[in-house]
Amino acid sequence: MKNDSKKIPYAIDLAASLFAMALLLGFMYATETVLIPLLFSILIAISLYPLARLFERIRLGKATAAILSVIVAIAVLYFIGWFIVHQSIIIGKDATAITNKVMSVLDRAQRWVETTFNVQRNTMMDQLRDQGNKMLSNAGAMASATFGSIGNILAGTVLVPLFSFFLLYYRDFFREFFFKAFKSTPQSKVHETLNKIYTVVQSYLLGLVTVMGIVAILNTIGLMIMGIDYAWFFGTLASLLMLLPYIGIAIGSILPALFALAVKDSAWYAVGVIAWFQVVQFLEGNIITPNIVGSKVSINPLMAIIAILLGGMLFGLPGLILALPLTATIKVIFDAIPSMQAFGFLIGEPEKEHLKINATQELLIKWGIVRKPKMEKKVKIDIEIDNDEPAPTTTVRYKEIHEAENNPYENLPQQDVPKKNRDNN
Repeated sequence: MKNDSKKIPYAIDLAASLFAMALLLGFMYATETVLIPLLFSILIAISLYPLARLFERIRLGKATAAILSVIVAIAVLYFIGWFIVHQSIIIGKDATAITNKVMSVLDRAQRWVETTFNVQRNTMMDQLRDQGNKMLSNAGAMASATFGSIGNILAGTVLVPLFSFFLLYYRDFFREFFFKAFKSTPQSKVHETLNKIYTVVQSYLLGLVTVMGIVAILNTIGLMIMGIDYAWFFGTLASLLMLLPYIGIAIGSILPALFALAVKDSAWYAVGVIAWFQVVQFLEGNIITPNIVGSKVSINPLMAIIAILLGGMLFGLPGLILALPLTATIKVIFDAIPSMQAFGFLIGEPEKEHLKINATQELLIKWGIVRKPKMEKKVKIDIEIDNDEPAPTTTVRYKEIHEAENNPYENLPQQDVPKKNRDNN
């Protein structure tokens, strides 16, 4: 029977995919309150999976292993929070002295601006007062947003451990759901895609934790060399802000720079703090992270920045943290779907052939747009070989056998005698 079904045009197929993606983004934005704790729970469950497997290998039940893994994660997060709060309280004890020094620095800066740019102090105070009034006018909205964020954080502290436990405990149940949901796809491919998502996300998380530890040590060493107090606190806090990709270390350098500006006699200490943190960020982005995380999380920087901006627009601060692991997961899914492989290629890292000087010409030849150039002129090459050595001579010696001499085949069996000599015997 002849198949009269028409193939859907690519433009309509692409428009339908983009429309479905827009609906998905709208759904994600509408369900932000539940979706954000769920996404964080998925990341935590993936990072805790090796620990849960370790507990299961010592013959603990699956539920017990999941509960113990979540408790370990809570303990680690509690210790980090306690360290930050404890150090903040210690620094706050000297708040009066620090405030006086900060005010004196601001006064010197104000006088410098007045003498350099000929701006009257009253003008500066009026501008500051106007900015203060604008901030106070938006105080209600800021307060409501703050309390709303606190409410979300409190809800997350309850939901995230609960979701993480069930994700660990029901992990095989969820895997079978994907097998049932994609029956038309080969089950081996579904299994391979799920394993690849797990590998990519876990590589990103474990690599991020390792890089944060290295960056914390480097930050602390630099602050200690410059004689900045509370070096471990500022160095660790800046490394924790690496949860915000590309901008975390830069933001983390502001607080120790202001502290150095307040407690040190010279402003060059603050400049040194910012410069050292920028050096650490350069090392992290070009040496540390590529060698630790490697090519398992292959997202090119342009797509990473766009993903971070979109994540911030959708979910705010949590979106900045979730942007890269979600983008890496989306890339794995796109690579597994034939119609979306081009978009997965767009998210990934360029190959070396795309970064060459003559990459455009090679690309056009690769896709058959232009032909490989041929040489228009034939080049004739004359080769002369000088060989002064005399030609080798060959000397052949032979001996004739006459009838008067002994026959060499006389005592041999008949079958071993050459055919032409058998008649002579």
